[in-house]
Amino acid sequence: MQKLKTLRRTDVSRRAFLQNASVGLVAAELAGGSASLPMASASAIPASVQFTPQGGLTQISPHLYLLRDTCNVYVVKEGSRALLIDFGSGHILDLLGEIGVSKVDGILHTHHHRDQCQGDARAVAERIPIMVPEHERYLFEDAENFWRNRRVFGQDIYVRNDFFTVTENVPVAGVLRGYDLYRWGQCEFSIFPTPGHTIGSVSLIGMVDGKNIAFSGDLIHSPGKVVNLYELQYRYEDADGVDCAIMSLTRLGEQTPDLICPSHGEPFAQPEAGISDLIHKLRGWFKAYSTKELMVDNRPYAVSPHLVASYQTHSSFYAIISDSGRALFVDYGLPSSTFFQSFVSDTPSLGFVEHDLADLKSRFGLKSIDVIMPSHAHDDHVSGFPHLVRHYGTKVWCYENMVDVLQNPWGYNLGCMFEKPIKIDRAFHHGDIFKWEEFEFQVFHSPGHTEYQMVMFVTIDGARVAFTGDAFFPLPNASGMLRHNVIYRNWVENDSHVKSIRTILEHEPNVVAPGHGRPFLSNKSDLESLKRRIDDQQKYFFDVIADADCNFGLNPSWVRFYPYQLRAKVGSSAMLELRVRNYRSRSMHLEASVRLPSGWIASPQVLDLTIPAGRDGSAPFSVSVPEDWDRGRPRVALTADVRADGKYLGQIAEGVAEIEFSA
Repeated sequence: MQKLKTLRRTDVSRRAFLQNASVGLVAAELAGGSASLPMASASAIPASVQFTPQGGLTQISPHLYLLRDTCNVYVVKEGSRALLIDFGSGHILDLLGEIGVSKVDGILHTHHHRDQCQGDARAVAERIPIMVPEHERYLFEDAENFWRNRRVFGQDIYVRNDFFTVTENVPVAGVLRGYDLYRWGQCEFSIFPTPGHTIGSVSLIGMVDGKNIAFSGDLIHSPGKVVNLYELQYRYEDADGVDCAIMSLTRLGEQTPDLICPSHGEPFAQPEAGISDLIHKLRGWFKAYSTKELMVDNRPYAVSPHLVASYQTHSSFYAIISDSGRALFVDYGLPSSTFFQSFVSDTPSLGFVEHDLADLKSRFGLKSIDVIMPSHAHDDHVSGFPHLVRHYGTKVWCYENMVDVLQNPWGYNLGCMFEKPIKIDRAFHHGDIFKWEEFEFQVFHSPGHTEYQMVMFVTIDGARVAFTGDAFFPLPNASGMLRHNVIYRNWVENDSHVKSIRTILEHEPNVVAPGHGRPFLSNKSDLESLKRRIDDQQKYFFDVIADADCNFGLNPSWVRFYPYQLRAKVGSSAMLELRVRNYRSRSMHLEASVRLPSGWIASPQVLDLTIPAGRDGSAPFSVSVPEDWDRGRPRVALTADVRADGKYLGQIAEGVAEIEFSA
């Protein structure tokens, strides 16, 4: 490895400083402004900063420098401008003049730990834009709220070390989104999700001075070593962080970096052996401790020459690959249940890492992903859709009643919602037939697991295949037994499962491709047995629920606000609807009084509507948010006080409003 040069004040002459400063300004893509140097005086540094690192800047290559601070802070320099990778205590700002830097265009954080960003208050004071990993944004800009809610007691299962979060809010200029590019001057950095040391960590990979450099955060400390093991446990008794780290190290190695620049430890060249050594050691620990399978060992397999299944992922997904190499996917979610569980209980939103695509290309002839279709609208089945759309140009087709749920997820309060809007390119009605490449498909509504689910039939390699989503699954220890589930928040009606199993029986598939687990051979007697149990279930609903129209006891959202999560600006009005499904065999007269926070105004305040038998109805209204609304209440609840056919039901419908304030 080349010897690194440590700079002292005598190393930079006045002439060299002026030559560097005269290079001129470099164009930079920024989410905000940049800061001019010299930086703040010592008196302007936050009082909590008591110590400074002892060493100075080390030159790694002509345009790349390192400061060993609370973490390694890297400086990428172009002319008189600089981009910083992590920030440490902020002491770096006192040293940049030595190398001719007069402007800092931004700070890119690899993860949220305090040693990476404890000096960010100084950067904020200097108006330096701060970019953070997408799925750790809340641990920067909403840190104080995080600490208000982070408990010690009653958190036995949740052992992830998010206690290493900053204690005060850090304004964020933008996010580092996985697989996007961050361009700055002549540099272009690929952003790779590399969960491990933290679940939301990213690595930045790009060319600097002719070398492919990986700024890897704390994914790896040095060849064969990690900083610690306690960060690699997210949930009680688990080795989940080790699993994530092995996957991330594998993906990092595939980028063939020339130099690894870690957050702790020394930069090291020829990293392939060091990464492999660490993977080998972590595999050994995982095998000795865990009974699970590693994410990186999940492999898709060919059900038939044109149908490939990946069932070890958290939800199964399927690739129908045509003779031309183009593919139609059914579902595409997360790489493993471990990955899903790490996000779903601990973070505000699901993260994503690409998986299986390299295998599909190298082993099964995949050339492009033409279309992707959701079996149903749940997050674990669609979380990879934005990635395929953004990076592969994939089109999204779906059953008609999923369109608004996927495009406007804030409109609904359903189980397992995916928060990111997904644009739909084509929708199908019940019974529609369509052709794609050499295959012909037929789509049907298939409620039960959720109202927003389809079943799709297609003949592939001589077999009639049914893609059934989460309609039912084989019981692992009971030969021939099929199971289903009832989740009321997903929207269930008494005949939902009956409709679903009846459609599948009528079309007599040879192979069932479920939403979780391996595809299996269809057996008509097993399906008929399941239908008998579902018929019994329907009778049970009528027997046990007091209302003769038992769907009122199954669907908690028969009266609901749309959108459920309203985005409203102070000093302005926003439109909502009260939506009602009438399960009666006669028309229903419904009145609703809109109940809002003090100072808000609803127009009209009382809604009056008549809904025909067995139909849906809606009534629009507006809400006005006062200009002086309290910034300490950015999210509030709204309710509807309801009377139906003269019977007072109370505030049975609610929604929430996210308040947007003026800058």
